[in-house]
Amino acid sequence: MACRISDLVIDCRDPEALARFWCEVLDFTVLARGEEGVEIGPREGLGGPQPVIVLIRGDEPRKGKLRLHIDVTATDRDQDAELERLLAAGARPVDIGQSGQDPWHVLADPEGNEFCLLGGRIDPL
Repeated sequence: MACRISDLVIDCRDPEALARFWCEVLDFTVLARGEEGVEIGPREGLGGPQPVIVLIRGDEPRKGKLRLHIDVTATDRDQDAELERLLAAGARPVDIGQSGQDPWHVLADPEGNEFCLLGGRIDPL
């Protein structure tokens, strides 16, 4: 038997603000709130094919490059239209030394966590 990723946990300064951003990006909803943070996930709830994201309050500043990042792919529009939507939601472009010819865009969420918008489209779940 194998494992499946069920949760992604992100330490952040403002779980509520980051939850709003990622809910907008992924069309997720808030599943739970607690003293430590916010859990967001697909509208159908836990146990589906997508992992939930748990945003935990942490005040330690980030040190260096993240060793893990999220890649997203549009489901209902082309990459250029999705890039505009993500920028309007609060993402910002990040230069990590890309060539400018890359088929992806490197962005950061409102707390500076890098993620990539890949080209093409994937089917929605």
